[in-house]
Amino acid sequence: MSIKFPSDEWIKELCARLNASETYAHAAANWEGDIIFIILPDADYPNTTYVYINLQHGEASDARLLSSLDEQKALYTFSSPYSTWRRVLEGRLDVLQGIFSGKLKLVGNMAQVQRNPKAAYELVKVAAQIDSDFVS
Repeated sequence: MSIKFPSDEWIKELCARLNASETYAHAAANWEGDIIFIILPDADYPNTTYVYINLQHGEASDARLLSSLDEQKALYTFSSPYSTWRRVLEGRLDVLQGIFSGKLKLVGNMAQVQRNPKAAYELVKVAAQIDSDFVS
């Protein structure tokens, strides 16, 4: 059964799958930082949506939708239009190439991201396994 992206149900499913993934746990063992994913409006999606997840040493927690950026502070914010997020989740855009090309805007400690590329790849790999219902 597909899960609407973005939604509270979707981010909670990602959290559960990350915690069930030994590969992610190993790849993200040195990662410390919570993230707010910002899904910006574009031609396919009319809203701005804020999705929070706390990622610490290969474990995910506290996954939820936020009503605004004022609701929760995070070490990282990661923003892009909806269609770009969809391309990442469908495997049509590499997450790190998206960051370095400016298609995905990351605010936070870039040195930590560069030291932990496998954590980013495994997070996206797990997210891509969710049967996501995208707006068409």
